[in-house]
Amino acid sequence: MSDCLFCAISAGDIPADIVARSDQALAFRDIDPKAPVHILIIPTEHYDDVPAVAEADPGLAGELLALAALVATQEGVAASGHRLVANTGVEGGQSVGHAHIHLLGGRGLGWPPG
Repeated sequence: MSDCLFCAISAGDIPADIVARSDQALAFRDIDPKAPVHILIIPTEHYDDVPAVAEADPGLAGELLALAALVATQEGVAASGHRLVANTGVEGGQSVGHAHIHLLGGRGLGWPPG
């Protein structure tokens, strides 16, 4: 999509602090972090949201989760704990219309999120 922020990041048209990548996914630091570790994991191909990824390509959905696990280890939050969040739709808090998973960690996150 020509007007999609995350597609532009994936294409290298907009710079990002990339921490990991796989064949079909990319992980980069959020520019407005909500925790000491706040990484976004996206498919490099455009999908509107995570459920669309899971429906169209379950293997890619698994690849996103595998990359999240790798990044959690790299960032030192795998053992202490972290949160994965996939906001879906406007009422679900999704602010960018490209599938993405937030990896948050580095401090106690408590419940409910916030």
